[in-house]
Amino acid sequence: MTVTVNGPLPSGSYDVAVVGAGVVGCAVARELARHPRLRVALVEAQDDVGQGTSKANTAVLHTGFDAVPGSLEARLVREGSCQLAAYAAESGIAVEPVGALLVAWDAEQLAALPQLTEKAVRNEYRDTRLIDPPELYEREPHLGPGALGALHVPGESIICPWTTTLAYATQAVRHGVDLHLNSPVSGVSWCDGAHAVTTPRGTLHTRYLVNAAGLHADTLDRHLGHHDFTVTPRRGQLIVFDKLARELVHHILLPVPTALGKGVLVAPTVYGNLLLGPTAEDLDDKRATGSTGQGLALLREKGARILPALLDEEITAVYAGLRAATEQDDYRITAHPEQAYVTVGGIRSTGLTASMAIAAHVTALLADTGLDLGPAQDLDPVRMPNLGESHPRPHQNAQLVAADPEYGTLVCHCERVSRGEIRDALASTVPPRNLDGLRRRTRARAGRCQGFYCGAAVRALFEGGGA
Repeated sequence: MTVTVNGPLPSGSYDVAVVGAGVVGCAVARELARHPRLRVALVEAQDDVGQGTSKANTAVLHTGFDAVPGSLEARLVREGSCQLAAYAAESGIAVEPVGALLVAWDAEQLAALPQLTEKAVRNEYRDTRLIDPPELYEREPHLGPGALGALHVPGESIICPWTTTLAYATQAVRHGVDLHLNSPVSGVSWCDGAHAVTTPRGTLHTRYLVNAAGLHADTLDRHLGHHDFTVTPRRGQLIVFDKLARELVHHILLPVPTALGKGVLVAPTVYGNLLLGPTAEDLDDKRATGSTGQGLALLREKGARILPALLDEEITAVYAGLRAATEQDDYRITAHPEQAYVTVGGIRSTGLTASMAIAAHVTALLADTGLDLGPAQDLDPVRMPNLGESHPRPHQNAQLVAADPEYGTLVCHCERVSRGEIRDALASTVPPRNLDGLRRRTRARAGRCQGFYCGAAVRALFEGGGA
């Protein structure tokens, strides 16, 4: 198992290098790991997997009911949704099948609901159902006044995005993929049947290249002479409400979608909170992940209509993520056989859901371009810590605590995280490199006090390696 964070990159040549260790890049690396003959590298600019768009989204496991029928995205979301649901059950990734309600607030939106039902059928999802105001308010009694009806989509779920990315990376590394962190790509050249990938840690050589660079996929594309799309970072700001707000809502509350996206929703999280967001702001700066007063005010205005009581609840955190929007309302996955190169661009909010299907599609494209995959093998399952609020926490397991008292010693009381969990995370296959990485693996410091109470103790454990 190889995870590197500093020092020179290996001098030998890889069969495939995947640039970008977000949820899609990690899924591709995991899929390639099923072929043991291949020497595979996963190259990431930052110091952890899932540090970009993958860590800051609404964490919805989509059915794909409202995708553009016939699009690549529609097919991959449809396939990926089933695959990820099964994988989550096998791997311990928290999922809650809460269902969704698309709420119509005016006559125009109400008239659009039957069309969305037809679109869902064209996307091979047939479980949607129109419901009238009495049933809507019976299902969601705290919904704001004036809703005219809704479309019920029972198959929509919520999922833990952090554990999903980490599970893919863990499985890939355990099956021979080399993960190179702190390796931002500054240039790529193609010569004599091989790619030279330039990073501050040296040059990595590979026969085949997969561009899963997210917000920077267009930049990497241009290094190889392609100008097929431009990524416009679309900022989504979100507000996280305290767990005491969780009982206000029972479904994912969706607006009728617009050209800019799925709009502002109210959604429960698997961690027991409520989310309000996201905004949809097209920007020029691919690093602009800060929240703004204007954006948060807009969310509060929208939230006041959707769920008025929500604004009386405590806010735990705010955050913002950037989606990789392009000129086309579909994924931009393209093979360039003459360069042994596959671009995986324009993967926006549905990328988490579609990740396993995208990985299979990309692997097939690599084979079509001439890569000899060799025989395939089943991967040894991984079992990840389940971070879901509805799942028993380790400190609640009497047998576990009796065998190892560290699981009975809480460090983060808001999220009920024990010393044993922190120790395990620090000793894991892909360990955290900072406190934020530890939070994504354990929930430590993610609660209502945001580390005010436990921060020093968590830091001491982190710096001491969990001892």
